[in-house]
Amino acid sequence: MYRGMNAQERVYIGTDSGATTSKVGGVWADGAPVSTTLLQRPTLAEHGPEAAVQGWVSAADEYLEQNALSWERVHGVGLAIPGPYERYGVLGKMSNLPASFEGYDVHAAYSEALHRRAGRPIPLVVGNDGNLGGVAEARRVLDEQGAAEGTVIMLAPGSGLGAAYIGKDGLPLDGDTLAGMEAGHMPLPLQVLGAEAYPCGCGRTWGCAEVYTSLAGLPYLLEERLPRHPGHPLADSPLPAKERVMSLRGLAQEGDPLAQEIFDFQAKALGLHIASLTMALDCRYVVVGGGLMDPGATSEAFRERYLGIARETADMYFWPSQRGRVHIVGAALGDLSQAIGAALVAMLTDTQP
Repeated sequence: MYRGMNAQERVYIGTDSGATTSKVGGVWADGAPVSTTLLQRPTLAEHGPEAAVQGWVSAADEYLEQNALSWERVHGVGLAIPGPYERYGVLGKMSNLPASFEGYDVHAAYSEALHRRAGRPIPLVVGNDGNLGGVAEARRVLDEQGAAEGTVIMLAPGSGLGAAYIGKDGLPLDGDTLAGMEAGHMPLPLQVLGAEAYPCGCGRTWGCAEVYTSLAGLPYLLEERLPRHPGHPLADSPLPAKERVMSLRGLAQEGDPLAQEIFDFQAKALGLHIASLTMALDCRYVVVGGGLMDPGATSEAFRERYLGIARETADMYFWPSQRGRVHIVGAALGDLSQAIGAALVAMLTDTQP
């Protein structure tokens, strides 16, 4: 029954594993989502990698049941999980997971667990979560633009700067060790920004883009700019440093000059990074994701101001042939992107009859 299944009846499941929660999504054989309802469950990382793997299987079970599907329909599974990696499918030392995950062969373990649950081998692909999120957003923006193909860069400022490049085949640039497109740790032209070289959490001090475009750099930017705004409430605030930084997004949306100055700076920094990456990769679309583009967290006016500055900055440094051709747009899939992207890669790499 499985081998003779009509291709359009096939389903591909995507698991997006974070440090605290894991999400499940799925697509049909034509790439359309099975559901746009987010299924999210605890990762159980504190109980070790085996518990996490079993949790992924249980969540996939629940997803299939919710959508009136069976394991007979599943033709492939994708796993989105943060790096670094020792090699394909084997996790390296991770800052946000327990030490028991270091050196764990997550590909072999999840493959075996899926085999046991389905009663047959199920092809599994593993990828960097940021890259797989880019796959889903690339598919979405191409569909919206009515484009048969095109190359896409995704940049997602959050706690750090996620980055992905998606080729015309719909697949991400992974590199040899799944470290491809770690563009958050490329240096920015600090002389153009008029900025100092802030240290990055990765250990580099050459001006990593992540420090100037994400939450990671807000403490530096706030400390540097507060003296320019005498009497600002944050100068004498009793709040801990983290809470003061976290308040900036809300203040910017209320028109606070200091907060707007900081996010305008970050938008300019992202625009410069977009120009550099476009010069190297010659993409057609750039998708900006992360919390700043979340309609539940930011206003439309905030998002348009941010994207407008990024577009204007990037356009000054594009090649003449790229001006007016490169489209910079906001992301739309939110928390669904990485699970859907993992399912899409499982679909795109399926070679079974």
